Amino acid sequence: QVQFVESGGGTVQPGGSLRVSCVASGFTFSTNGMSWYRQAPGKERELVATINADGSTSSYVDAVKGRFTISRDNAQSTLYQQMNNLKVEDSAVYYCRRGYLGPFASWGQGTQVTVSS
Repeated sequence: QVQFVESGGGTVQPGGSLRVSCVASGFTFSTNGMSWYRQAPGKERELVATINADGSTSSYVDAVKGRFTISRDNAQSTLYQQMNNLKVEDSAVYYCRRGYLGPFASWGQGTQVTVSS
């Protein structure tokens, strides 16, 4: 079945960096656009970044533009997100998914990112 295993989260100080990863299985990774979402306590899950199937096009929400970079390794069925200059408001559980928008039922466990001084 479709599965996603996120990792790489942790606790960093404001201004720090982290790289989160997502290993996907159960579908043909290389032919699907992918995205990162995040969910902070008490808030709805929100879209952060998207990348198309071959990695040539990406998009970001305004809050992370210039600080986050989404990338992918199709040979390893792995999605990445490099997060630099982290802010307290970036603290959330980060999830990956196939596609960009619409209903989705195969969320993984996510990876916790905490930005705190």
